[in-house]
Amino acid sequence: MATMKSLIGLINKIQRACTVLGDHGGEGMSLWEALPTVAVVGGQSSGKSSVLESVVGRDFLPRGSGIVTRRPLVLQLHKTEDGTTEYAEFLHAPRKKFTDFAAVRKEIEDETDRMTGKSKAISNIPIQLSIYSPNVVNLTLIDLPGLTKVAVEGQPESIVADIENMVRSYVEKPNCIILAISPANQDIATSDAIKLAKEVDPTGERTFGVATKLDIMDKGTDCLDVLEGRAYRLQHPWVGIVNRSQADINKRVDMIAARRKEREYFETSPEYGHLASRMGSEYLAKLLSQHLETVIRQKIPSIVALINKSIDEINAELDRIGRPIAVDSGAQLYTILELCRAFDRVFKEHLDGGRPGGDRIYGVFDHQLPAALKKLPFDRHLSTKNVQKVVSEADGYQPHLIAPEQGYRRLIDGSISYFKGPAEATVDAVHFVLKELVRKSISETEELKRFPTLASDIAAAANEALERFRDESRKTVLRLVDMESSYLTVEFFRKLHMEPEKEKPNPRNAPQPNADIYSDSHFRKIGSNVSAYINMVCDTLRISLPKAVVYCQVREAKRSLLNFFYAQVGRKEKEKLGGMLDEDPQLMERRGTLAKRLELYKQARDDIDSVAWK
Repeated sequence: MATMKSLIGLINKIQRACTVLGDHGGEGMSLWEALPTVAVVGGQSSGKSSVLESVVGRDFLPRGSGIVTRRPLVLQLHKTEDGTTEYAEFLHAPRKKFTDFAAVRKEIEDETDRMTGKSKAISNIPIQLSIYSPNVVNLTLIDLPGLTKVAVEGQPESIVADIENMVRSYVEKPNCIILAISPANQDIATSDAIKLAKEVDPTGERTFGVATKLDIMDKGTDCLDVLEGRAYRLQHPWVGIVNRSQADINKRVDMIAARRKEREYFETSPEYGHLASRMGSEYLAKLLSQHLETVIRQKIPSIVALINKSIDEINAELDRIGRPIAVDSGAQLYTILELCRAFDRVFKEHLDGGRPGGDRIYGVFDHQLPAALKKLPFDRHLSTKNVQKVVSEADGYQPHLIAPEQGYRRLIDGSISYFKGPAEATVDAVHFVLKELVRKSISETEELKRFPTLASDIAAAANEALERFRDESRKTVLRLVDMESSYLTVEFFRKLHMEPEKEKPNPRNAPQPNADIYSDSHFRKIGSNVSAYINMVCDTLRISLPKAVVYCQVREAKRSLLNFFYAQVGRKEKEKLGGMLDEDPQLMERRGTLAKRLELYKQARDDIDSVAWK
């Protein structure tokens, strides 16, 4: 079996960690509830502080009238080797050792005032104090504010109920051992501590009764009916305590001498001499320590079960809100790249058809581009009147002799220039679709929702890349249009020249005047030829423009949307990487708390496994 020291020391360690995390009894947190504790309960002036100081063997608690204990004090006692120096440590002041116990008292007062102010208000946030001494047993005690019946000046009217509710929140927990302090010079039936203990522990199996001030009872009276269990029976024996007198306190009689004086009192007392071996603060400390060790051993299976359940719940919540991000730059860079890849996967699913949206690009090619091409003003540009004007201007002072080649070229160049509008519009329409898909992909990437700064950075980088792709695509489609002007398809016109003209019948055999080459039919013929050529170019561009747009924009978006961003991220310093992974502060705080609690539970489980079955 585990030793008493290792088991109680382990529980002390877990309790300290719980307090750091706010996982303490005042808040009713589950792990604290599972840990056996000893709560010291008593009314004001019941001798509660003197009992604690007697158990510790040191004078260290604040004293005064009214409510002195205004915050729970979690007092963890650690037995050290004989001859070692006694010292105390506060959890709120780590690495600071107090060897002067008057300074310990002052620190308790200051820490209480820090939370409650100089008023007489109370707080349920505990102070955690560890004392290391060869004169103590391994034990954890919780000193609670003294129960009172009347609010004094400077206290709120609710103080009576507030204190009782705080004390009750500790002692009603099934794993709490109640140390009920009652002055022997008062009727035990009216004891505030016994009354409350009876309410929360009616069977008395968790309650230890302590009768104080035995030495100042009225002459001719004693406390034997209580100490021997006749007046009020508990499952555990009552223990009598003799406190230091006010004169001893004023004379600064040390606690070791007070313990010796207490032993002598019981050993020489005609009333209590037969009970001397089971009386006094030293016996009380040993009794509580042994009982606490027994309870801890009994509760280990349920504690481990609760810890395992808590670990599973915390892991589930961490999975839901996202795991913590490592602080080293390599891990941060890896996380950023993984999040970028997650976004990239969603974006590609939109383009490739796994998610809706990519089909809109095909809609641009199949509907918008053909519709725009049909609306081009070729009828006006190739009207007979405009053809005549262009051809005449191209001929200059010397009319063409056979075919107006310069006129043809001007008409074709002018017609082809109209294709630039639909070409650029196609580029812009696809760019708009891609930008919208970036926006949707950002919002649909679950992993990015916890990192709004990174999501914004990725969106900005993706849109910048799309702008570059659009610029390159615009240049490419305009080149395609310009290429159609730079070299005309000669075979098309040669075929036209080789086709025999259909001669209209001339019944009167009237001679054709030379002026026919300048007739409307002649210019209509030129317009018809140019129109046929432009239709051929239109068919070509209807096929080639989508290819160019896909190659320059869609293909590049799939292949290298975030390449430039990756290069920039790789050059960033650690602080800037951390800034990119900035999260909602409340979410970060919640995750941090969960991570610490998870570490606490895992460490507690490992520690219990290492000592519980030795």
